[in-house]
Amino acid sequence: MFMDIIPSITVRSRHPLSEIEFCAWVAQAAPGDRLEYHCGFLVLDTFALFSRLDDQGRSELCKLAGRAFWTAEQGLVHLVQERVGPDQFAYIAVARPKPKAAAVSLPELLLAEQEAA
Repeated sequence: MFMDIIPSITVRSRHPLSEIEFCAWVAQAAPGDRLEYHCGFLVLDTFALFSRLDDQGRSELCKLAGRAFWTAEQGLVHLVQERVGPDQFAYIAVARPKPKAAAVSLPELLLAEQEAA
């Protein structure tokens, strides 16, 4: 028996992705869809001493990284890395199947998180 091989295509943004754009992608992504949400070295890119980003860029990247981790904790995505060069990684979110009987939607989860903060 042969398994069907489905090629994976990773969507890469031409500009730095925002937290809102990431959430929009998660909400509409089909299982197996892949989104590169950052390319670089995330831990260094969010650290002021080593980052080439300005304060606002670092702040936005920290929000995005936090939201990516949160969506993984909620079971909405898998987070993976691909090495693209020395000290250079593609950070990729892979959409997971959505629960058939989801108790709440992504927007409801986001609102509940904001109210709790």
